[in-house]
Amino acid sequence: MSLTEQLDRLAGFEPAPYPVVSLYLDTRPNQHGRDQHQAFTRKELKARSRTYPVNTPERESLDSDIERIVRFLENDLDPSANSVAIFACSAGDLFETIQSPGVVPQHGLHIGDRPHLYPLARLESQSPRYAAVVTDTNTAHILVISAGELVAAREIKNVKTKGTSQGGWSQARYQRHIENFHMQHVKEVVAALDRVVQDEGIAHVLISCDEVTLPLLREQLPKPLAEKVVDHIRIEAHAAAAEVLKASTEAMQKVNVKTDREKADAAIGAYRAGALGVVGPEDTLAALNKGQVEELLITADLQQMEPVSVGRAVGTANEGTIPEPVLESTSAGEPASTQPEVVRLADELIAKAKQTSARVTFIEDSELLSEYGGVAALLRFRI
Repeated sequence: MSLTEQLDRLAGFEPAPYPVVSLYLDTRPNQHGRDQHQAFTRKELKARSRTYPVNTPERESLDSDIERIVRFLENDLDPSANSVAIFACSAGDLFETIQSPGVVPQHGLHIGDRPHLYPLARLESQSPRYAAVVTDTNTAHILVISAGELVAAREIKNVKTKGTSQGGWSQARYQRHIENFHMQHVKEVVAALDRVVQDEGIAHVLISCDEVTLPLLREQLPKPLAEKVVDHIRIEAHAAAAEVLKASTEAMQKVNVKTDREKADAAIGAYRAGALGVVGPEDTLAALNKGQVEELLITADLQQMEPVSVGRAVGTANEGTIPEPVLESTSAGEPASTQPEVVRLADELIAKAKQTSARVTFIEDSELLSEYGGVAALLRFRI
């Protein structure tokens, strides 16, 4: 199951009257090859359990979750994963684990009445699913990359052509013959790419090809496919997948910086014009509740989010009830400085976006949305 599918499932989890554990761990070994997450996990889970009275349903549910989490980390942790997210509530029949090559910025343990999805959604936003095409006049590799790893690949091989020095009419006929081979190869690549984009739900395409193939490729790309090409990269036609992965990841990071600014400017500009844009946490949440939002833009720095009244903001979706505070710890073991109301609001925004099929984009440059409480949105329609 993909990261996006798991995130969608978790967003549909209804608030529970029992503790819901959300545990995020950086599972990379330290410089000595040792695990860094075990001490944090043991200390924080034990301390968190003591905040619930013994012999209560809440304590029993949490203790059961802790036992299962510890077993998973001891027996089922993938050594190749850089991070793991675990969501558990035995009373609510929830136990979901997500192991990823992406990296969470720090360990985090959160307990509330629903999964804490903000870090997971940010991980998804930072690692979009895209296709990289590396081709020359007779070979092509189409790679699908998601969350920093290769998830699918296709190779295309055609006749390898050679030049000739015959001269005259023979040379011209042979050159046309070669060009026909090249064109047929490019058409096959474009057809294969089109199928991959449709089958895999690809939004962005990166291309690397030589000077002979590039104009042919541009000529054959249909407009809908050409609009998905976000950058051209330089890689040898027979480069290893690891090289393609590295170069394409760096290219996508630059693309994301550019598109973040474009999207923020578009949302703010549309809001100013009274068009399809909205800014601010409360107005954006209200638009999400009405199914108006096409794309949610949210700051990648929770410290920058406006600490609005959670009871008022979330009440539009939960009949005005004020949620219980979120118990939260960071890797240092100190209480997180982010206000619980902000954490709740961020999770509500993301959950509502997922429930209404709105895209979620994290804006890495916090200054782009700093005047609007760290939140804005592009709308499908206005009411």
